[in-house]
Amino acid sequence: MSADTAVTAANKAPQKSPRHRARELALQGIYQWRVTAGDVAQIERQIHAEKNLGRYDKELFSRLLRGALGNHAGLEALIAQYLDRPLDELSPVEFAVLLLGTFELSQCPEVPYKVVINEAVELARTFGGTDGHKYVNGVLDKLAPQLRVAEFARRTK
Repeated sequence: MSADTAVTAANKAPQKSPRHRARELALQGIYQWRVTAGDVAQIERQIHAEKNLGRYDKELFSRLLRGALGNHAGLEALIAQYLDRPLDELSPVEFAVLLLGTFELSQCPEVPYKVVINEAVELARTFGGTDGHKYVNGVLDKLAPQLRVAEFARRTK
């Protein structure tokens, strides 16, 4: 592929929505926190200060990062119910995606559960290991009925 063809292909790539980009950055922050045990406020400031991040929903990014990390113990307990291994044996990417997805399922009822799961699967597919997205899908698929009781009740009527 020539350089001109690569540039043309890159220009035709679908633009990421500001909400999806916010999720990617929140994932990055959770990953950084998991690997370095860094300070949440410092991680948030660092990400906000970076240049060339593209358009992203800054408010959503902060809500997701602070919410997921501020409630990580409770979210981890929810996730652990559906794992086939200890939480600390998850890859940092799978951990971060599951924490983010579980936060959104539990605290963001305005986002349909299918959107939460699809976004999480896409993040795992983009940043995780070969079959990590399948694992994330399976765990969140089991968590969704527990965390979105009203949404599932409406579906069965």
